[in-house]
Amino acid sequence: MQRSNVTAVLAAAALLVVTGCSSDDGADLPGGARAASSPAASSPGSSAAAPSPSPSAPPAKGSATVLSTAAEGLNSPWGLAELPDGGLLVSSRDEGTITRVDPRTGKKTVVGSVPGVAAAGEGGLLGIALSPSYGSDHLVYAYFTTESDNRIARMIYDEKKPAGQRLGAPDTVLRGIPKGTIHNGGRIAFGPDGMLYAGTGEAGNKELAQDEKSLGGKILRMTPDGQPVHGNPWADSVVYSLGHRDVQGLAWDSRKQLWASEFGQDKWDELNLIEPGGNYGWPEAEGRSDKPGFVNPVEEWRPKDASPSGLAFAEGSLWMAALRGERLWRIPLAGRESAAEPQAFFTEKYGRLRTVLPAGGAKVWLVTSNTDGRGTPKPGDDRILQLEIS
Repeated sequence: MQRSNVTAVLAAAALLVVTGCSSDDGADLPGGARAASSPAASSPGSSAAAPSPSPSAPPAKGSATVLSTAAEGLNSPWGLAELPDGGLLVSSRDEGTITRVDPRTGKKTVVGSVPGVAAAGEGGLLGIALSPSYGSDHLVYAYFTTESDNRIARMIYDEKKPAGQRLGAPDTVLRGIPKGTIHNGGRIAFGPDGMLYAGTGEAGNKELAQDEKSLGGKILRMTPDGQPVHGNPWADSVVYSLGHRDVQGLAWDSRKQLWASEFGQDKWDELNLIEPGGNYGWPEAEGRSDKPGFVNPVEEWRPKDASPSGLAFAEGSLWMAALRGERLWRIPLAGRESAAEPQAFFTEKYGRLRTVLPAGGAKVWLVTSNTDGRGTPKPGDDRILQLEIS
């Protein structure tokens, strides 16, 4: 594929093209996780020398235990952010609201609605993140679907105001991410470099993933103001990597390496180590490929066992929430590779799992997703659980 410098052309809403499996749940094929023999075939625009191997790796087998239930009765929860005081903010995809949860008491307080959210299918109010300078600016960032696109906006959060009125007017940071009934991406997170990253989907129009001028099917990297970062792979562009189908998980390990979880179509879901400028193959490759120029996944799963969404790093391992797979995957890391076979926890116990977030030390938050129209809600759903892990 010929590369050229591009400006950040904001793509119009993509036409919905349903091919193969069109949902975030994959197709029903036999098998489970499969490890890639190497993380990359060739990686155009990748960073310089690969880091030296990790001096130690976590144990091949770990553990995950539920310590407490922080909240129950949530409707279509999607994004999660932890406040400095230990409170949690959780977004509702379908209601377009953000709720504050007191994890000690389980009390839920709706802090406000995000104007302009148009929830439909897999779109709505998705990922949220706190500003790196939250202590001084009190900004909450949100990724959401509107009538015309997916976009990222930031709002001042003022706890002193009455419930329901604590979110300020949204300031749009980035607009023009393609939207669709399916494959809207939606995860946002600030990296160790203080920059804002976003995982997007190709909105059902798979050709967008290979289009450098489109924001669909990409991982994006931008300043907190939504501007391209000096040193991004393409000049004047927020595009950081391409060839993605639907990225919904972003996490950095202890070596500041970026990892992403991604929905496959009907063969392989993926865990990828993200290289700047890397092409991850979709739609020309799903899972491992011998085609030149594509970065191979580090791990892959049959969609029935994964359909991954949120991703977090804690205790030397990546923790990946699975929707259709209804389990939490632990992937121990050794440098740029997995150190052992992925290990599953809570299989079919809590239903669909949407988001996982570090909670400090050997703890993580886990959000279920059974009220999203595809799950089977049980009494108490949806909920936020606190886990102790190793």
